Amino acid sequence: MNVFVTGSPSGQLHWELLRTKPSQVNLLSLPDRLDITDTERVHNELGALSPDVIINAAAYTAVDKAEADEEAAYAVNASAVDNLAMAAKQSNAHLIHVSTDFVFGTGDGSPFAVNAEVDPVSVYGKTKLAGEQILAQKLPDSSLVVRTAWVYSAHGANFVKTMLRLMKERGEVGVIADQIGSPTWANSLAVALWTAADQRATGVMHWTGAGVASWYDFAVAIAEEGHKLGLLDTPVTINPLTTAQYPTPAGRPHYSVLELTHTWQQLGIKSAHWREDLRTMLKELT
Repeated sequence: MNVFVTGSPSGQLHWELLRTKPSQVNLLSLPDRLDITDTERVHNELGALSPDVIINAAAYTAVDKAEADEEAAYAVNASAVDNLAMAAKQSNAHLIHVSTDFVFGTGDGSPFAVNAEVDPVSVYGKTKLAGEQILAQKLPDSSLVVRTAWVYSAHGANFVKTMLRLMKERGEVGVIADQIGSPTWANSLAVALWTAADQRATGVMHWTGAGVASWYDFAVAIAEEGHKLGLLDTPVTINPLTTAQYPTPAGRPHYSVLELTHTWQQLGIKSAHWREDLRTMLKELT
């Protein structure tokens, strides 16, 4: 299976895709990083490579910056998906696109099913939803959208590594306690994407760690597991904050847990509980 993965090799998901690559996969590459917003280059270079599968791990993820930079966010999260869809159609390739829980609104406190009503509350969420809609329109029979949330890894910048750094430097942190979701180890997501690629899965799927947490719960777990592994050597005070106490330019859903059983049944694999994955990932930092 010849596969092309978009995005920067330094990105946490791209990195995890590389290290979890199944033996039967041949990763295609280009001399320079592919700018997926460049329509002509995407058409020409992916056409020449002729991949069997394209995994789009590229995204504009600066949620707050996107509020004042909508054009750039739309170019990467939506227009570029159009470019990839056309290139996939040209090569008869299967396209897997990674999306986000931010396509949903607040909801009713129940996990969002794959067909739940979408209602993004930020520019980032709106541009990611636009990408999903373009893919459904342009490549409905040979594409898959995989929504995920709260992604972290031992590689790259993310909440877990930021918390560890701040806990070491300050010994006290304040963390939002009224936003609920599911932390996701990028390694677990990568394995799910490879499984979906092998099956040529289509439609929409959700993949996160199992279980739920607030950002505060997540931070407490990071501190506890970090102490056990020797990553933190002094006590840490973690103070719960409300969203109102920590205003941000972009709105964020208060509850964005994704329903997973549909995906588990389709792929034949299950997510580990998020805390188990966190423990495994932190061991990589020791």
